[in-house]
Amino acid sequence: MQTFPPSDLVIGAGFVLMTDELPAPADFLLHRFLHVLIREAKQSNCIFLSVSEDFDRIKTVASKASLNLVQNAKFKFVDVIKASEASPEKATGGADTRLYSIINLLSLHIGAMKAAEEQTLVILDDIASLEWIGFSTLDLFRFARALKALCLKSGATLVIRHHILDVSEPGHLFRLLLQLCSYHIEVCPLASGRSGAVSGELCLHSGPCKSEFKNRLLSRTSALQYRLTDGGAMFFNKGTSEGVL
Repeated sequence: MQTFPPSDLVIGAGFVLMTDELPAPADFLLHRFLHVLIREAKQSNCIFLSVSEDFDRIKTVASKASLNLVQNAKFKFVDVIKASEASPEKATGGADTRLYSIINLLSLHIGAMKAAEEQTLVILDDIASLEWIGFSTLDLFRFARALKALCLKSGATLVIRHHILDVSEPGHLFRLLLQLCSYHIEVCPLASGRSGAVSGELCLHSGPCKSEFKNRLLSRTSALQYRLTDGGAMFFNKGTSEGVL
């Protein structure tokens, strides 16, 4: 039976960088991280820092997986754009500090969860869009670094999704984020082109900030393939078409 992500990648994995491409968006995988946490960790919480994902969609996808997020104390949703716009802080000394309100808010939530000895997962669903709307690469790198430091201090897992528009030139922000991560999940379309049976494939690479690997890495030659259905994602070994949820 193939499944992804394993619980060890959801809990206590450090900083997990997730990248995707336009033909193979990784939205489904962000949702699966959330679902695995709620199902497998009794004392757990997820803080979803949303740039592009709508709460109603997150709720609907969870309901299809038999999870109820409405008034669920384990789930906290933060609209990053609204929170940054509401911040009284402005650019000072050449640095845009609007995102620091997110760090302060997250610190309060994580502090309470750590006191209750709960496992915490922090998901930032779309850092690339923050760059597209005007935040500088340097400010986003500092933001990601501050998120990582906060999560590392409290033992929380951090997942950040970054869109790759051009695989041949992934960009400076990607290279900076890659330097910070413990694991890198690469979600990509089939090299052979579109297939009705396979939606895409994913690889799991080691990051420079992980000294010990609890999870089996997946190179491009041993990538895990997936098919998206109305009920969720089905995973199977490369070269086969028999998938299981």
